[in-house]
Amino acid sequence: MKRIPVIATVGEILVEFVSHKKNCGLSNISDYSGPYPSGAPAIFLDQAARMGAETQLFGGVGNDGFGSCVLERLAAHGVGTSGVTIHPNHSTGVAFVSYYDNGNRDFIFHLANTAADNFTVSKDLIDPSNTILHISAASMGNTAMRDMILATMRMVYNAGGQISCDPNARPELMRDNAVRAALNETMDCSTYLMPSTSDLDFLFPDMSEDAAVDHLLKAKAEVIVIKRGAKGATIVGHGQRYDFAGHAVQELDPTGAGDCFGGTFISLLAQGSSLQDAGSQANAAGALAVTRRGPMEGNSSPAELKNFISTKRENVA
Repeated sequence: MKRIPVIATVGEILVEFVSHKKNCGLSNISDYSGPYPSGAPAIFLDQAARMGAETQLFGGVGNDGFGSCVLERLAAHGVGTSGVTIHPNHSTGVAFVSYYDNGNRDFIFHLANTAADNFTVSKDLIDPSNTILHISAASMGNTAMRDMILATMRMVYNAGGQISCDPNARPELMRDNAVRAALNETMDCSTYLMPSTSDLDFLFPDMSEDAAVDHLLKAKAEVIVIKRGAKGATIVGHGQRYDFAGHAVQELDPTGAGDCFGGTFISLLAQGSSLQDAGSQANAAGALAVTRRGPMEGNSSPAELKNFISTKRENVA
């Protein structure tokens, strides 16, 4: 009997404060909500666990209230947190975000030399041959995390496990040659690639979307997910293609929606769902994620997704 793989992530765990006022940036006084549990790897894995996957998170938090905030949320949703280092001498990482009407965001991250990049990866907590390791390329902008991510990726890949990657190719990160090299190595090892349309434009500026997908499928990748934000998603792999239209929702906070999409998709594939079913539910999860303030607050359960999809179908009919 085929074993269901464990889904693991390595990277930043933090709390986030979100401005209630748009168009004021981070230099002006505004009311903020928080602390919200956050960090791309944590958001992804929280959603994967909520969808029924067995998970293991590697990262670090401080022995403080912010750390407790995140760990209590993750534990409540069944995330494996044995791999989280609780650091007595470093505080939990923090981010602040402010939005603009055009969708742009201003971020300030306090991660370097916090608990967020002071942790260890215990190899005994996962069987690398039966692991799907998900990597958010944004985590690789931090040198300490990048080294741990690459070491874990090579261990899983060489043992016959699988790699999932969200390229998250932010231009400011990709100007760093070490980050770009790490992303290229990760993509070359990935079974599942989940770029946004902007990622494809940045990584393959001289290729059409279809040409870029063909290029990626000729390497290691078996499944390509193109995230289109409010316009939905496209999934290509195993000789199949599915285009999912976006769901009309009122957007309150888009941060974390792509991680929520990915966590749903990889969790369902790990449990044996078809590309079409996994894609349909992931598309719904991404839409629901933007309707609540806080990057992890919009994560959803299977029952919530079923009800959301059913309601949308009834409205269309």
